[in-house]
Amino acid sequence: HTTNISVTPYTYSEDFSNDETVLSRDNLKIGFRVHTVWRIDEAKVAMFMDRFSTTVSNDVVEKDPDAIVKVAYANFVREPLRTFARDEVQRRNGLDVKEALIPIGDAVLGRIRRYAGDSPFLISSVVVGNVQYPAAVSDAVSLKLAATQELQRKDTEIEIEKKERTKREVQAQGIANAMQIIRGQLSAMYIQHEAIEAQKLMVNSPNHTVVYIPSGPMGVPITGTFPTTAPQGPGGQAPATPIKR
Repeated sequence: HTTNISVTPYTYSEDFSNDETVLSRDNLKIGFRVHTVWRIDEAKVAMFMDRFSTTVSNDVVEKDPDAIVKVAYANFVREPLRTFARDEVQRRNGLDVKEALIPIGDAVLGRIRRYAGDSPFLISSVVVGNVQYPAAVSDAVSLKLAATQELQRKDTEIEIEKKERTKREVQAQGIANAMQIIRGQLSAMYIQHEAIEAQKLMVNSPNHTVVYIPSGPMGVPITGTFPTTAPQGPGGQAPATPIKR
């Protein structure tokens, strides 16, 4: 009987959830998954068959060609891999695990490679992910994050308001400085000169009609009410008009 063994990479996942969750250094229960990519060394296929082919019957192999590979992984790689992953997580505080997934995966990869160094198993990569915290911890982290974001938003609003206030102060100072300069220049003679120059421009313009009216102090026009009928004499009679002879 001939058994074919594939030397292409396999990807197996180990789940640490429910009863398999791991306690971190600060006693926080953490769930996660470990994904491992591995293959059988082409130069050690004979060794692989000698060690593991007898653990699976021919009937099972006929139904599942990868049955030998699965059993070999379970017997040789699975438990050491899970032990290394569990140990690396337990060395860290719970909330630090999510930020250390790559270092954890690299540490597990190094340890499992040393363990399988003389075996037919070639371990290509180990990736740790899908970290799950207890619901209470996740809710607390979410609330803390929301509060932090709210504080950052308020800090931003305060900075914007400070800049707006500074802008208004600069604008007000500029207006005050301009008014001070104008007040220093607005003498009576200067205003009269500007008025004369403006009148010159209007006189020379074909689009304006200039009407001069009597004016009093500060250029305010003099106004009054004048009768439109002839004045009356005593007794309501109009005065006699003198006749020239």
